Amino acid sequence: MANLQLYLPSTTGPSLSSSRLSYRPVRCTNERLALFSRIAPVYDNLNDLLSLGQHRIWKRMAVSWSGAQMGDCVLDICCGSGDLAFLLAEKVGPNGKVTGLDFSSEQLWIASSRQHLLSKACHKSIEWVEGDALHLPFLDGCFDAITMGYGLRNVVDKRKALQEIFRVLKPGAKVSVLDFNKSNQFLTTSIQEWMIDNVVVPVATVYGLAKEYKYLKSSIKEFFTGKELESLAVEAGFSQAIHYEISGGLMGNLVAKR
Repeated sequence: MANLQLYLPSTTGPSLSSSRLSYRPVRCTNERLALFSRIAPVYDNLNDLLSLGQHRIWKRMAVSWSGAQMGDCVLDICCGSGDLAFLLAEKVGPNGKVTGLDFSSEQLWIASSRQHLLSKACHKSIEWVEGDALHLPFLDGCFDAITMGYGLRNVVDKRKALQEIFRVLKPGAKVSVLDFNKSNQFLTTSIQEWMIDNVVVPVATVYGLAKEYKYLKSSIKEFFTGKELESLAVEAGFSQAIHYEISGGLMGNLVAKR
């Protein structure tokens, strides 16, 4: 089990009354941090609308692939408003430990607020940490499983992020990384781009967030294909790496074993 002393608040962060929120210095692009802070209030509603609720299925798949079990100590990186962390809590049970890490304090406040509305005992053991995916504030080999949903595509150094994940995982443990899939198939790519231009951006416009969601298309183009992600994971030290295409190739999930 993780020791709470791993999550001592940083003196650089704001003071909070909640003992479930810890702070660490965050190193990231200011633009990306500002973007996720702006969309935080409507993030969950937009996810439901834009995916027709399918993101909940994808996230359950990602958690299942992580191999998290009862009593485990697990981590969700780029946790956002907490969806994967809450699912992980149900996997590890009340005797397990879940840590949700994100660089946006606004997203973490929403995650913490949602946590207080949940009644299951397992959800009470979640701790929220503001921190950097490239400099994880945890000891080596302390997690039994790790998830990362829609985060790897947005970090400035994907190799470094995977190296950090490898470092804090226990030997034999897995990381499950869910994100948009960069496909080599023209039809899949065309459908993906059409949906962003004609569904995602118009819906986001209703919320005054058109600019914030236009970045999706370019971020997917700059991302790695499934095979490239597998190679990157192996280069980071993982013994095995498999990338699964889901939802007709529109989404993908990398599963890597330490």
